[in-house]
Amino acid sequence: MTRKQAREEAFILVFEKGFNDDSLADILSLAKEVRDIETDDYINRVFFGVFENIEKIDGIISKNAVGWSINRISKTALAILRLAIYEIEFFDEIPISVSINEAVELAKKYATKEDASFINGILSTVAKAQNNAD
Repeated sequence: MTRKQAREEAFILVFEKGFNDDSLADILSLAKEVRDIETDDYINRVFFGVFENIEKIDGIISKNAVGWSINRISKTALAILRLAIYEIEFFDEIPISVSINEAVELAKKYATKEDASFINGILSTVAKAQNNAD
C-alpha cells in the first residue's frame, strides 16, 4: 500500500470515529473485517495518534479557524484537518507541504471545493506557525 492509500484509509478511520462511540480498537477491527483493509504502521500511528492528541489538535484547529467553531466545520473537513495537523505536529519525516497537499487532495475527493480552500487556508497558517517555531 502506498503512503497516499494509507493516508486515505487513515482519513476514513478518523472520519468514522466522528460518528461512532466504539473504541478505536473496535473501529479498526471492524474496518479490517468489513472493508478488508490491511493496516500498516502509518495507519495505526495516525489513527490512534490523532485521538491520543485530540485536544491539542482541536486546539490548533480552533485557534486557526478564525470565526469557526469546531462544531461548525463539516465532519469530512474536520477529519482531514485532524489527520493533516497530526502529521504536521508529530511526523518530522513527512514534509509539511506534502501533508497540506495530500489534505487538499482528500478534500477535493471527499468534500467540497470550499472545504478544500478552507483546509488549505488553515493548514497554511499552521505551517507558518510551525516554521516560525523551528
